[in-house]
Amino acid sequence: MTRARKALIDLSSTSYYHLIARCVRRAFLCGEDKYTGKNFDHRRRWLVERMKLLSSVFAIDIAAYAIMSNHYHMVVKVNRKEAINWSDDEVITRWYRLYKGSPVIDKYLQEQVLSDAEQSLVSELITKWRARLYDISWYMKNLNEYIAKKANKEDDCTGKYWEGRYKSQALLDEVALLSCMAYVDLNPIRAHTAKKLEESDFTSIQERLKQFEVSRTGSSPQKHREAERNPSQPKLLKPFGSYNKGNTLPFSLLSYFSLVDWTGRHIYLKQSGYIEKEVSNILVLLNIKEATWLDMVKSYGRHYANFVGARSKLKAHAAKNDVSWYKGVG
Repeated sequence: MTRARKALIDLSSTSYYHLIARCVRRAFLCGEDKYTGKNFDHRRRWLVERMKLLSSVFAIDIAAYAIMSNHYHMVVKVNRKEAINWSDDEVITRWYRLYKGSPVIDKYLQEQVLSDAEQSLVSELITKWRARLYDISWYMKNLNEYIAKKANKEDDCTGKYWEGRYKSQALLDEVALLSCMAYVDLNPIRAHTAKKLEESDFTSIQERLKQFEVSRTGSSPQKHREAERNPSQPKLLKPFGSYNKGNTLPFSLLSYFSLVDWTGRHIYLKQSGYIEKEVSNILVLLNIKEATWLDMVKSYGRHYANFVGARSKLKAHAAKNDVSWYKGVG
């Protein structure tokens, strides 16, 4: 049964969400169409560039992404508190980067005298725009409509481009967040379009790895060690930090690299090998057994529906929304 979006996105329960949108036509979102011989890889750049532009406008950070041939994945964090704390002028400036705005707002910006009715309208508009600027549905509307119009123009056709509304999963705890990010970053490995993370084009893991390697290239041993202690990270992706560092993903970047690499080798590439210290540490920290972790990532798509988390989290969230249960293995 289809649930209302307001029942799927509950910022009081979690600020992290997994988003998926799929192309409806045989004409690919990206990649090469074997029927026409056309290549659509350039559309991957459209998506990544648009995602990052929108994240610089909205109070929504990108934690992970993967752009595949006919669909894409994103893991995002909604920063509602940040948006609430923006000044009125900040809200207007951000909104005007995407929309034409309003004559009464223009009058307000020009510091013209406003009537009581106009002042009330200004306040009403700013309140509405502020709420939209941390709304996932408005973010996805801006992303998908832009890509659809551009692709339709390129294909010289009209009609529906996306397969219905986007899908969302609420990530209710840190294990859910980490396993979902790994699942997203390993998409090209799982689809056999890449054998290494470094070759996984148009994924957040590739972007993070490239940034890290650039920061180490040609550096002295001392700077090399410093780069590993404080690794350089892409500016427009949510940074990794630690469990006690605010406004970051609650894991270290190098541990995440090791974990995703180890997971990919064991699940998809069928390679044996010992478990690295960084991988062992992060799994111990999260109180997850190796076999359980591998099963979570390998069977992620089958294990969960709209909500991901420990069994206790799923039960609590279901009760909060007056339903008996949510699909999930916890």
